[in-house]
Amino acid sequence: MPISPMDEYLAHQTSDTFDHVATSDRNFYDRFYFNCHPSSDELFLVTGLGQYPNLGVTDAFVSVSIGDEHHVVRASRELGHDRLDTSVGPLRVEVLEGLMRLRVVCEPNEWGLAFDMTFTGQVPAIEEPRTFRRQHGRVTSDVTRYAQVGCWEGELEVAGRRFDVTPDTWKGARDRSWGVRPVGEAEAPGIRMKDLAGGTQGFFHHWLPMQFDDFVVKVQFDEDYDGTRLIEESVKVWNLGTDRPDEEMGTPTIDVTYLPGTREMEKAVLTLTKPDGAVRTVTSTPLRTLYLKAGTGYQPHDGWGHGYYQGPLKVEGLTFDTRSAEARAQWSGLNETLARFELDTGEVGYGLHENMVMGVYRPHGFDTFDAVAPM
Repeated sequence: MPISPMDEYLAHQTSDTFDHVATSDRNFYDRFYFNCHPSSDELFLVTGLGQYPNLGVTDAFVSVSIGDEHHVVRASRELGHDRLDTSVGPLRVEVLEGLMRLRVVCEPNEWGLAFDMTFTGQVPAIEEPRTFRRQHGRVTSDVTRYAQVGCWEGELEVAGRRFDVTPDTWKGARDRSWGVRPVGEAEAPGIRMKDLAGGTQGFFHHWLPMQFDDFVVKVQFDEDYDGTRLIEESVKVWNLGTDRPDEEMGTPTIDVTYLPGTREMEKAVLTLTKPDGAVRTVTSTPLRTLYLKAGTGYQPHDGWGHGYYQGPLKVEGLTFDTRSAEARAQWSGLNETLARFELDTGEVGYGLHENMVMGVYRPHGFDTFDAVAPM
């Protein structure tokens, strides 16, 4: 158990050194996630960096949806013992001020995708309800996460263009999550095959940090194949310095219109029923979708996934053409949709509408794994 710089801090939670986590579960992970946009449909950037202590791997990626293409740079290396080293190839994350300011960098490289940008929080970091799920006796999800919206400043180069990133229009969200969820090379399914065979394997997911001028409305909910609610959150948090308390926004429900022949969202109306019975609605209009399956590792493809061992160091650049419906269908799954949000009280904001309908989801008529919205 080698010591590392983290062991200097008076923050130990176990008798081990910091390069070991309390659980031996191979699926333990620790991750940064960020997104960035210019409050328009011009482009959408998503980047992240994760460590997998029980797999001995750390990896990172950036994906930018611009025009009809996704431009991706991704990197993986052996983790080693220094968990304060949050760099992988050209990508790195620096914490400048905890819970407030972080710098993310992709050094210039042969693929022409580079940036040096600083995120500053607009609201306090919002701790989400803990995600816990046990299936067939095994804990498959046990995750702590917090999220925050803010503004960006710096510079970005992609697809032969250079952007000055200024905090007046360049906004976005980030999250920090850690715990247990499936990572690394796939395991044998075992008894999970029973769910697949019986048509009871499915997941419906929406995660919306909706950023307005003066506040964020943060909503998330997950359901299983028959619509049973697994987790939910719905809260309004005012900007820092306004000295106004958080507001519980109540139970979220959603009416989704899908693009014909797909499971991709064409538009959605979110309804929030507050504890006092008042009802608020938000119309979500997609502006641009970044498909995480296309090279980022969130959904494994072509031998690359979160925590997959790629050797001592591997760095790649890829470009994905998304101009055709056939190409988009190939990559659709966990979708990072940049959306325009309009409250029924008139306020307009922008941000991420993350959405996924995986496997069977009977409430929307997806009764088989390959079912899609009618033409």
